[in-house]
Amino acid sequence: MTKVIALILSCLVWGGLGKPQFPEQEKDPVFWNNWAQRTLKNALNLQEPNKNVAKNLILFLGDGMGVPTVTAARILKGQLSGQYGEEIQLEMDKFPYVSLSKTYNTNAQVPDSAGTATAYLCGVKANEGTVGVSAAAVRGQCNTTQGNEVSSILKWAKDAGKSVGIVTTTRVNHATPSAAYAHCVDRDWYSDGEMPPEALQDGCKDIARQLMENIPDINVIMGGGRKYMLPKNTSDVEYPGEKKHSGTRKDGRNLIQEWIDRMKDKKGHYVWNKQELLSVNPSTADYLLGLFEPGDLTYDLDRDRSTDPSLTEMVEVAIKILRKNPEGFYLLVEGGRIDHGHHEGKAKQALHEAVEMDRAIGRAGLLTSVHDTLTVVTADHSHVFNFGGYTMRGNSIFGLAPMVSDVDQKPFTSILYGNGPGFKLVNGSRVNVSTVDYQQNDYQAQAAVPLRMETHGGEDVAVFAKGPMAHLLHGVQEQNYIPHVMAYAACVGQNKAHCRSGNSASSAAVAPPSLALIITATWLLC
Repeated sequence: MTKVIALILSCLVWGGLGKPQFPEQEKDPVFWNNWAQRTLKNALNLQEPNKNVAKNLILFLGDGMGVPTVTAARILKGQLSGQYGEEIQLEMDKFPYVSLSKTYNTNAQVPDSAGTATAYLCGVKANEGTVGVSAAAVRGQCNTTQGNEVSSILKWAKDAGKSVGIVTTTRVNHATPSAAYAHCVDRDWYSDGEMPPEALQDGCKDIARQLMENIPDINVIMGGGRKYMLPKNTSDVEYPGEKKHSGTRKDGRNLIQEWIDRMKDKKGHYVWNKQELLSVNPSTADYLLGLFEPGDLTYDLDRDRSTDPSLTEMVEVAIKILRKNPEGFYLLVEGGRIDHGHHEGKAKQALHEAVEMDRAIGRAGLLTSVHDTLTVVTADHSHVFNFGGYTMRGNSIFGLAPMVSDVDQKPFTSILYGNGPGFKLVNGSRVNVSTVDYQQNDYQAQAAVPLRMETHGGEDVAVFAKGPMAHLLHGVQEQNYIPHVMAYAACVGQNKAHCRSGNSASSAAVAPPSLALIITATWLLC
């Protein structure tokens, strides 16, 4: 054990010799005072909120992206660019308005992603495991669906003449995206192959079918989930020899082909790999269906850069297609595999997913303007993930704490989970992490309580906002408040009276093009 402690101390000393403990300029109070004064000046410029009508609406949803994940992703992003990490800004950090969202479901203190999606997309809180239905619906009980359906802001925007899109790194019929178009009492009814016979007999529809039928003219749909669209045992185009990737539908329908047939005269394109996606000309495409995996997309760290598109690439194509509509657009973007990384105890996977989503946020900012686009970034819930241990400035976010436990005399990583698959004992005691590669992509961080899958966390999550009416996202609010603000900003859904009366957003003086350019440039440079 003495050797282990000596090794850790020597690494700390060696690291200290190779890089200053912190930047030299930070020793000077002038550095901090000037930084604070610049921040104060920017804050004073926000005293006149943007009350324009939001032509475009974008919601970035980091599934499972609690505040500790945001902070750790910030450090990782900085360290990936050779900096200490703590001092840099994520793209979402640059948004001027930040609030907190209360994530509980109607029947759950610690929520799931289905009930929360219903809240931030449909504007009403709901029970865990259900999507697009009110809390009067009971999970798994088909006969509680009818009469309890609730519509989403995606539908409100579509009904108002806007183009609409969904981009996700999960299956397109997973919990988050499905609440935008489906009404289902069980989030796991991906296709009819996953539904109980009695639910089918009672007339309930699977989520993949609802994607194609409920709002048939969704302009852009991108993510994974091919197998749920194909007849049972139909081989997958990318993995023809792997039965687990074959079609799951029992009704014999090929929903992909049905979409292709329906859109053939509407400038529609179906793609299933990166090359096909990037070959689509957004100026001549009005509809796009991109299904890049049989299930969820691969983690960004594991992604084949030649065949699998990144979230940023998908978002760029989506916006270029959607923004052609003179009425504007609504786009839901989900960084869905942040959540999966945490559930598996694989913090490195989760944090790299969060960094990639932040890149997509930056790309969206370059393609739109804060003058007419309300962009909101938030999470559906958190996880029992954290990092601590009095690590030194610039310490690798995946590294060791600068001490050993004063109980079992073993080192530990800064990142830990409250529960999950990382709980492991060797001869009745905690694993010595110095004997394993804790920097490996799939390393499962140590957890306090053994579970096959780590759980969600129940604390509030952050809501970042910029653009028209972003100032309305303030304080601590219920999660279902979010789509009401977005709808109010864009004059869609139930909040239209202020637009007709000419007292608010619609009558706000429209900024001249030069001012819009200045505003946009300011956001990009800050």
